[in-house]
Amino acid sequence: MDATDRAIIEVLRVDGRISNVALADRVNLTPGPCLRRVQRLEADRVVVGYRAELDPDAVGQGFEVFLDVDLTSFDSGSVGRFESAMADRQEVIELHRMFGSPDYIVRIAVADRAEYEAFLTERVLTIPGILKVASRFPMKTLKSLRSTVRRGRD
Repeated sequence: MDATDRAIIEVLRVDGRISNVALADRVNLTPGPCLRRVQRLEADRVVVGYRAELDPDAVGQGFEVFLDVDLTSFDSGSVGRFESAMADRQEVIELHRMFGSPDYIVRIAVADRAEYEAFLTERVLTIPGILKVASRFPMKTLKSLRSTVRRGRD
C-alpha cells in the first residue's frame, strides 16, 4: 500500500459515496487507475464495506451509555452466554472484551434514560454470571465514527 492508496482510503473513510471521478480528482489520478486501485483495495479486504451514517436521534438511539461489566468467572460457558446475549442486541453498538478491568466495555445506544434502564434491568442483569456493572454517560462526544452527523449539536 502506497501513499496514493492511503489517500484513497482517507477520502472513502469520510465519503464512501463519492463518485470515482471525484475521488480520482481528489487523489490526483485519472478515473481508470483510481477505480482499479479501489477495486484492489476491496479485493484485498482493506475496504470491507460501505455504510449509511444515520442520525442517532432520528433512529431512536440518541442516548449513549458506556457500560462496564465484570463477570463472576471466565469459563467458556459464561463468556459465551454473555457475549452472545450482548452481541445479539440491536442496542449494543460496540462490545469489547478487555485486558484487565473491567472485563467488558459495552457501548449502548437507546432513545432515552428510561429505555436504558429497561434494557439494563431486563436484558443485561438477567444474563447469568454477571458480577458487577457500572454505567457511564458521556457528557459530550468530541470525536466518534458516529459523530459527523451530530457535529455542532453536542
